[in-house]
Formats: sequence, structure tokens, C-alpha cells
Amino acid sequence: MRSVGLNLVIGAGITAFFVVLATVSMVWTPYDITVLSVADRLQPPSGAHWLGTDHFGRDIVSMLMVGAQTSIAVALIAVGVGVLVGVPLGLFAAATHGSLLDEIVMRGNDVVFAFPALVIAILITAIFGPGAVNAIIAIGIFNIPVFARIARGSALPVWTREFIMAARLSGKGAAHISLEHVLPNIANTLIVQATIQFSLGILAEAGLAYVGLGAQPPIPSWGRMLAEAQTMIALAPHVAIVPGLTIVLMVLGLNLFGDGLRDLLDPRLRERSR
Repeated sequence: MRSVGLNLVIGAGITAFFVVLATVSMVWTPYDITVLSVADRLQPPSGAHWLGTDHFGRDIVSMLMVGAQTSIAVALIAVGVGVLVGVPLGLFAAATHGSLLDEIVMRGNDVVFAFPALVIAILITAIFGPGAVNAIIAIGIFNIPVFARIARGSALPVWTREFIMAARLSGKGAAHISLEHVLPNIANTLIVQATIQFSLGILAEAGLAYVGLGAQPPIPSWGRMLAEAQTMIALAPHVAIVPGLTIVLMVLGLNLFGDGLRDLLDPRLRERSR
């Protein structure tokens, strides 16, 4: 039980730290990221610039703070899209299990799931151009079949329970049963999966920004910071190391938080740890 609590506390602490950074950056940053100072370019960490400056002389701490807004917002909205579309589809498929509608929904999800977020992003940006909104759409579309599969797989055993049979005998319809009885029983699983997809969303956003398909300048992004620094890693390694470690730390925190949350919410794991 101690390891469960430790993972949860550490993961929540790391996640909260970056959320606070992103929130604070909306009203204050140590330096204005829109001001370029060529004379201060590629400065190493110092008292004036805690993590140094980039190739334009911008303060890296300020860039990371504002970049956290982009990464968190894109990942959060994309996960929201996956939940709002994928969960109802999964519940509908479970309610119509074995029917033609179930097959149509799940085979459609298989088709979407076959295309990674990067491929979807390339298709979208080829039509509408790169940007944060298109990155959200691409990652959100990729999340839909994930949540549909999880919702359907978790809901199917619930439909065999006695209280579901009682609800049917009382005259409740499939939609009513799904919302009132099935969804509350699979909510824990969906919450844990959301934290996992959130961490994957951070990685996906960084990857899309790295190849130039995510947020565009002047909006900062951790992935683009890493891409711009790769040619200067021998001259100023901190410019590449800092955003790379930031992405790793954020994803690690979310994964620890998800693991701890899963162990906390799963009654079987709770009983085993006692």
C-alpha cells in the first residue's frame, strides 16, 4: 500500500507542478518571450537565466513555462475529445453486443486505430495546414477508438450482472441503463485510462511539434524547442537537454499518477496490498 501511495503522491506532485507553471505563465514569466536578445544567445545557466537562453536569447525557463500551456492544453482537449466521442460509442457497442451495429462501430474503430496520430496529423495538415488546433484534432481522433475499446470491454461484464437484469425487468431502456448503471461502474477504469492517454498526448504533441505539424511560431512548444536545439547540441547542450528532460519528467509524473490512481481505485489491487 505504501508503494501505491508513493506513486500517487509523486505523480500528482510532478503533474501539479507543471500545471501550476502553465497557470502562472498566463500572467507572469521571468522574461518576455517575445523579446529577442541576440547578444544574450546561448548563455549557460546563471543567476540571471536559471536554465540559460536559446539561440534567440530568450530565457529558457520562460519558454518552458509558456510551452507548458501548449502541451497541457493540446493533450487535455484531445483526451476530452476521445472521452466525449469514444465512451458513448463503446457504451453503445456494449449495449448492442453481437448485433450488426456493434460490428460496424468496432470495425470503424479498428480502421481509425490503424492510423497513428502522426499519420492522421499529416493528412489533416496537408488539407488545412499545421497548427495547434489540427494537432488537437489528430490526437483526439486517435483517442476515440482507444476509449471506445476500453468502454466496451469494461461494460460487457457489467451487462451480465444481476442488477442490470433487474433494471431491464423494471422497463428501463438500454441508453438509460448505460448511463445510470453501466457508466458509474466503469468510471474508475476510464479515469485511469484518461491519465494514461494524457501522458501519451503530451508525447504526441511534442512529436508533432518536433516535425513542424504542431503549434507554430511564435507559440512556444516543448517539441519545437527540442527540434530547434538539435543543431546546437554540441555548442550549447543545455538548449536541447532541458526541454527533453521536461517532456520526460512530465510524462513520468503522469504515468506514476495513473499507476497510483489505478491501484487506488481497483478494489482487487487494494485487497491484495493489505
